[in-house]
Amino acid sequence: MKRVLIIGATSAIAEAAARQWAMQGASLFLVGRKAERLQAIAADLQVRGAKLAATHVMEATDMAAHEPMLAAAEQVLGGIDVALIAHGTLPDQKACEASVELTLQEINTNGLSVIALATRLANRMEAQGSGSIAVISSVAGDRGRQSNYVYGAAKGMVTRFLQGLRNRLAKKGVQVLTIKPGFVDTPMTAGFKKGALWAQPEAVARGILAAIESGRNEVYLPGFWRLIMAIIRHIPEPVFKKLSL
Repeated sequence: MKRVLIIGATSAIAEAAARQWAMQGASLFLVGRKAERLQAIAADLQVRGAKLAATHVMEATDMAAHEPMLAAAEQVLGGIDVALIAHGTLPDQKACEASVELTLQEINTNGLSVIALATRLANRMEAQGSGSIAVISSVAGDRGRQSNYVYGAAKGMVTRFLQGLRNRLAKKGVQVLTIKPGFVDTPMTAGFKKGALWAQPEAVARGILAAIESGRNEVYLPGFWRLIMAIIRHIPEPVFKKLSL
């Protein structure tokens, strides 16, 4: 059975993915900021069939805490077959525009901390010659838009980094999967008006597990976002800058 590390395990998408792995009898190591929430999720996963559901409290932006966390995960699980990096925030764009400090904080959370974790995981999996690193990026990283370009910049950085990492590890037996969700109905997006383009976390989670199993490099979830973003990426810049997107 798979040994799965989930960072940002209390997020809606990560929790939905964990439930699916639990039903497969996987061993799970859950990392997040809130101890009580992690423990509640772990108890639920064991009821659902997880062989093991251990928890570890960590702030993802605490770079010094990454190495001890990974060492603990390896010790508890006996190794890591799959790592899902799913932590992040959805910043207020207007607030970021007014504050350099907030902008850098959000880029650190959604970009740099993800890259740091992926780097440490890559080195471990390269040494063992196997494994899957799955990272939640976003369609927002495909093109900068006035409504969320701070978030998009961080996710775009992650996407580009993963492209290079995937190229580096291609011959080492390690999968690097870039996950690009569109609009997902989660607590983080509770204040947004929902419509036909919105997906549920459970559907996105199923897509993540399927993409890992099939060895994909990149996946848009739901799949129709690939076409939507292809159109957006190809709008000429003189036209694009006149749009309110």
